[in-house]
Amino acid sequence: MEIVSNRLLRIVGALVKLIGYLFHLVLPKYRFKIPAQSDPLIPNDKTPTIPKILWQTNYTDMVSLPVYANYLLNRVFSLGYEYRYSSNEQCLEFIKTHGDSETIEAYRSLKDGASKADFWRMFVLDKIGGVYLDIDGHFVWPLARIIGDSDTKEMFVVPRRDIYTNYFLASKPNSAILQKAIAIAISNIQAAKGGDDKKLSVYKLTGPATIVQAIGDQKVYAKIYKKVCIQGNLTNEYFQYIDKKNGKWIHTKSEDILQNGDDK
Repeated sequence: MEIVSNRLLRIVGALVKLIGYLFHLVLPKYRFKIPAQSDPLIPNDKTPTIPKILWQTNYTDMVSLPVYANYLLNRVFSLGYEYRYSSNEQCLEFIKTHGDSETIEAYRSLKDGASKADFWRMFVLDKIGGVYLDIDGHFVWPLARIIGDSDTKEMFVVPRRDIYTNYFLASKPNSAILQKAIAIAISNIQAAKGGDDKKLSVYKLTGPATIVQAIGDQKVYAKIYKKVCIQGNLTNEYFQYIDKKNGKWIHTKSEDILQNGDDK
């Protein structure tokens, strides 16, 4: 059923993008606000191992119509989940509050927004737990059913064989895998600041490569992405970065990933 839903939603995505182009042609400056917090639409007393919180972040909470439609679709698929959005400033404050000096310094060394989001998602899930999904992604099936058993401790998405991604992550607090991935990211940042540019890319520095390395040969609960979520279906780079041209991480130059001075 997830695959059928996936295919039907792709048709919906094409229509939403078409409407989005027409809407922003007529109202080019109009934006929709993503709420900082939203209670579960269907409250329940169940307490699964993975907290029922959906986390997201973005460079702004004022978004285009397709990105807002993407948010609404995710709320439909996560009726029993609390929603929490964090701005860049809130992400920094959370890490400053809950992280040690080494972690805070590593995060503050990051200049690129995508790298900051990579780091924060692992950190917040390790500290509080829940589900993280990129702002341009949407679920294809109810989130509670995607995660499955209430005793599930972690869940990962596989875009292809044995390669894990980080645009979707689900975890209980105190995850050994996420703690290892965070330690890898911190080590990568420290090495890059010391002049080692072997991992000076968003993907390798703080991105999916840290998750892949942390998991290693372990057997983890994972699902193929087609049964979990779609990226860039209702939205695209234009709509996601409508007020930030070339804001997507693929346009980031290696010299722009880390801070150069003391202003962090």
